[in-house]
Formats: sequence, structure tokens, C-alpha cells
Amino acid sequence: MPTNYFKIRSLLFLAVAMSTALLLASQVVAQTGDAPKSSVVAVTFEGSDVSEADNAADYVKDLVEMYNQDKLDGMQFPLANSSTDSVRALEGFATNVVISWLDPLTWDNSPEAPRFGANADYIAYFGEGWDEEGAAPQFSGSGDVAWMWVNHEYVSGTPPMTSTAPTGQHILLANALQNWGVLTTGVTAQTWDKEALTTYINWYKKQLGGSWIKIVKDPATGQWAVDRSAANLRYDGTSNTQTNVVGYNLSAVAKDDAGKALPKGVVPGIQANCSGGQSPWGTVFTAEENWQDYYGDVETWWSGKNGFILGAGADPGSVFKPTYIASETSEFGQSPDVKAHQNRDSYGFLVEIDPGVPPMTYYQSIALKGTGEGHRKVGAMGRAHWENSTFVVDENWQLIAGQPIVMYGGDDRRNGRIYKFVSANPYKTGMSKAETRALLDEGKLYVAHFAGLDNKTGDTIGGELPTEETPGTGQWLELSLESTDIAPNGAALGNAKMTVGEALKDVKWNGLGGFSSNNDVLMALHTASAKIGVMELNRPEDIEWNPLDISGTPRLYVTFTKHGQQTSLDEKGVMYAADKHDAEAPKRPDAVGSIFVLEETDAVAGKEFTYFAAWRGTQGQGVFDVANPDNLMLDADGGVWFGTDGNFGTNKTADALYYLDLDPAHETYGQPFRVIAGPSDSEATGPAFSSDMGTIFFSVQHPGESVYSDWPNR
Repeated sequence: MPTNYFKIRSLLFLAVAMSTALLLASQVVAQTGDAPKSSVVAVTFEGSDVSEADNAADYVKDLVEMYNQDKLDGMQFPLANSSTDSVRALEGFATNVVISWLDPLTWDNSPEAPRFGANADYIAYFGEGWDEEGAAPQFSGSGDVAWMWVNHEYVSGTPPMTSTAPTGQHILLANALQNWGVLTTGVTAQTWDKEALTTYINWYKKQLGGSWIKIVKDPATGQWAVDRSAANLRYDGTSNTQTNVVGYNLSAVAKDDAGKALPKGVVPGIQANCSGGQSPWGTVFTAEENWQDYYGDVETWWSGKNGFILGAGADPGSVFKPTYIASETSEFGQSPDVKAHQNRDSYGFLVEIDPGVPPMTYYQSIALKGTGEGHRKVGAMGRAHWENSTFVVDENWQLIAGQPIVMYGGDDRRNGRIYKFVSANPYKTGMSKAETRALLDEGKLYVAHFAGLDNKTGDTIGGELPTEETPGTGQWLELSLESTDIAPNGAALGNAKMTVGEALKDVKWNGLGGFSSNNDVLMALHTASAKIGVMELNRPEDIEWNPLDISGTPRLYVTFTKHGQQTSLDEKGVMYAADKHDAEAPKRPDAVGSIFVLEETDAVAGKEFTYFAAWRGTQGQGVFDVANPDNLMLDADGGVWFGTDGNFGTNKTADALYYLDLDPAHETYGQPFRVIAGPSDSEATGPAFSSDMGTIFFSVQHPGESVYSDWPNR
């Protein structure tokens, strides 16, 4: 069918959707209690007398140009640096809430119906008709009708335990379950019996994962709403969602929530879904970040201060001995329903969701006679606190014919690193979606070593920020037992020719035990990187490949949110001894974060890259003061935008979305312009443009987590 047919059909549904939305919302509020609730907000450009732009991106860029020419005539720009319990946007924009936590995704409003999950994060927009004529989903298809993927990361506060009542957003969930008749235990009860606790945790798992929803813009009002008559789906943390872990061997066969064994490699649920990436072939990569909260960490030999812990499974002189069974003190591991406990290494992956495909359909590669459809965890990329993923693409956001797929990801932890996966075989023009996906079944993994960074700061070289004129130089190191790359800490440990592979196998190298297989290296990327002396970074959050960079050369942008903790290694990559770490390891002072740029001459085969700081955060409440960058967003012309996580705590002003001026002709080169701000004490996450760049969508995450909020019930 032509795109217009679907658009007209969707607009007919919209008339019903918009007329009943307020009634449905009031029913949900009555059942679930008052705010605060995470929401997805649409910020739509309506037009302005000061600019002839016809989309949000061009409008903001026009304002930046006028700001530099002092032609704004008193118009507020950037948006005021303050904090309110509302969404604020520049003049020329209108805002509306698209959907909030616990809202039903269909017309079914029963307790068991699919509902929007907690603490929304990453958003991916698929304009209806995007896949016609072989286009990539980025900036393709309808700007008025779309399918949208939204991540659900966590529930704020603490869940109930056997002898304590829930706090924070867990009170809201418990209230909803009580109102629905699912729970009979009083919400504020200090004692929860086994049956009530089991029931609660089962429902808690349903709040995580992701939502796949159809959204439509009202042509009269410009507001966006969910088409609840569409085949909207929820993918969650229960065994109702299943994925196949490809390229990594699990410690044991996983089981579903009833305790029944699943097929080899298949695991139940997705957890801690933070940011992600939209693939050129039309799938969603959702990143499992703080998975350790749910069943426990595998790498138990690191302290909260990043010091090595003796006796925890990684002692020198031995091979690594991780604990895989669920921790009984973890949020899901404390469930009295022991048969529903999951092993720790089932989580911590970049997860490829085949959106619209039923949640229980796990991926089976065509290389193994499968259909090539379904959901998988990219085990060949390894386990980490993944925040996101991005791909090397051409100026049309498509894979480059004749080249392997190149995928990047960031390990979002203090002292985390950046990783790159290069598929073993190249992409070829005309490959089907299933053939393209099969390329990620096999490849090589690399870690980025930012040589020369000051270990005491993590963002300077010789005390100064690296610039485009004076950049730093880094290396990509193959992370495997066969790697012949030289370990960065070789010279400091007495063997300047020590290879990465030899170092990883050595049971005493850098004061850590040894790896006996590449599977174990993938299991513990953080430890493997520390063992060979890779420079620690200041929380790499989002990474975006920019094929249309203003420089004329494709570049990789990285947000470093902040640090504020001690390192594990010294300047030369040598680990501080367990009994000396707390006294000797430097505590990095970075409280504001930065955005770095990496440039490679050859993303596939090149081993070196240069890096510099495009922007560094500041403390204060001035017009350009902002700290703690998190999610990145690129517009269709390569413009760089970002959201923040923690600015409210650092600067006492709202977290917000910004356009970063990188035009060297401007006096404001390197300055962030505030465009949209969220409610008090909420994180501005997951920004995404509609295909025509007429609307910016973003998630209001954890409103009122520390400071009172009644968002969105205003």
C-alpha cells in the first residue's frame, strides 16, 4: 500500500484516540495514584516570525546565527537556566505528553494489559513507510505517523523486602497493584510475606525493557498521541520476552520464570535498558546497563572505590572464578520464588530487538538455517555496563558496501572504556535484512586506549584539554587471547613486548588472575581492559557516529558524564595493590563532564585515532553553564545535540536538551544552547527527532526522585 493510505487510516483512528485520551488518563491516575511518573514528551515546532525555518533543527540554528549577530531583539535564547516542575521550551515550540508510566498501550485497561514501563530512556523513531525504496530508518518515512521504541531502565527508590516497605516509585507501583486487586498487602506494611513479595517482584520485572508503540500527530493541534488500536507491544524483564545470546557461551542453560529450561543460548527478559542505537537495517539496539542491581555482578572483585578485592575470584596465580548464580540480596534475586532466579551472565549485553516481532521470538541466524528474525544479545561484543551503540554509515545513514559492519559501544561506569566490534565479513549491496544481521554473529572486538591522558583527571593531556589543533593519539587494541597488539602496561611491568593475548592469559600479570578462554574475556570486559592497562575514562555514556560532521570528515562523538571516584590503575596502567589502593589511587575531580571527538583514518583496519575535547561542562547558573552530558542526538545535517544527567545536582538548574554550536565562524563556537528543559529533578533522556525534524521527542525520567514533583499531573 502507498504511504498515504496508512497515514489517512491512522488519522481516522486518531479522532477516537484524542477524544478518549483524557478519560483513559483519568482512569489510570485513579488506579495508580498521583505523580511523579516518567513520560515521553513531544516538543513540536509550530513556526516563528523570526525565522523562515520549517523544522526544529533549522529554527534553532537560525537562532544561533541571530544570536551571534545580536539580532534577537530581546527574545529569550538560549532558554533560561532555571528549574521548574514543568517542561519548558523555546518560543515557537508546543509541548505535549505522549504517554506516561502505567498507561495502557491498547484499549484494554485491565491489570494484565500491556502498559508503558517505568523510567523511559532511549527513543528510536521509525516514520511510517521508512523502509520503502531501500532507505535507512534515520530521517525517512512519515513525519506525522510513526512507530516508536522507548527503553524502560529501572524503578526509582527501593522495592519492598521481607521486613521493609517500598520507597519512591515502588510505592506508586505497589499502590497500583493494590488498586487492581493483585496485592492485598498494605503498601506501607513493614512486613511482606513470601507470596506478596513474589507477586510484587514478578510485576516489577514487567516495568523494565521497552515499548513498541504507534504514534500519530493530530493535524489540527499538532499534538502527538498513541494509536491504541495498533499492534503495540511490550518487551520486558520476564520470560515473556526471550533473546538468543549469540557469540557468547552462557555459564549454564537458562530457564523461564516457571523454572523450565530454555533452549541453549536463550535467556529470559531484558534488564536495565538505558540508551541504545537504531540500526541501518531497521532494528533497535537497547543497552543493558546497571544489570548488577537485578541478579548481581559477575566481576565481584572490584570495590565501590574501584579498588581490587582479594579473595573474590580474580586473585593472581589463578584463573578467573566468577560467581554466576543470582545474588540473594539483589532486587530480583531476593524473590522467594527461587525457580525464577536467573544467572548473572544472562545480562549485560547490547540487545538487538526486532521491533514488531512477538517478544518471545528469539533470533535464529540464517547461517544456522534460521529465519533471521527475532531478538538477540550480541555476545560477541561482550558484557559491560552498556549505554548505547552506533554504526559506521555513509551520508545516507546506510551501511557502506564492501566494508564490514563496524559497531561502537560505551561501558558506562566510572573507569569504563569504549569498544569497537568489526564483523568478520563485509556488507554487500542488496543483502537482505536477515543476511545483514548474520554479519554480527562473528567478528573481532577492540578496546580504545586513550594514550597520554592525565590519570589524575581523565580529560587533559599535560594539564590541558586536548584540542583539534593539539589532539591526543590513541590506539585500538584487539581484545582476545590471540591478539598480537602490545599491552599498554608492558614496559611498566618489565616486558615492553608483552602482547595483549599473552597478558590476558598470564595468571599474575598486573596483579590479576588469568583468562583461560576468549569467552571469559567477553564475560568480563572491564577486568580484561584493566589487566592490560587500558586508560580509564570518565564514564563514557553515549557515542554517535556522525557521517555529516561539519568538518567534512566523519567523526565519532562521545559524552563523558563525570567521574569523582578513584582509579584502579596508575598513569602507566599498573593496578594499585589491594591494600594500597584507597591511600594511593588518585580521585578524579571531574564533576562536570565533557564531549570528546574521535577521528579515524580507517574505521575498519586502522589501529590509531586522534581525540580532542569539543566541549567541557561548567559549574554555575549563567546562560551557558551546563554540566554532565549524557545522550547525544544528531540531526539530518550532522548537527550535534545532547541531553544532561546530573546538571540538577551539580548546578541546581534543570537537566535539559542542548544544541552544541560547532561552527568555527561563530563567536559561540563550542557553546551549548539550551532548547528544552525538563521538570525538577528529572533526567532529560533519549532525545530523538521525527523524520522531518518537526518534533523533538524526549523522556522525562525519574521526576521527583530526590525533590518533590507532581509531574505530569498538573
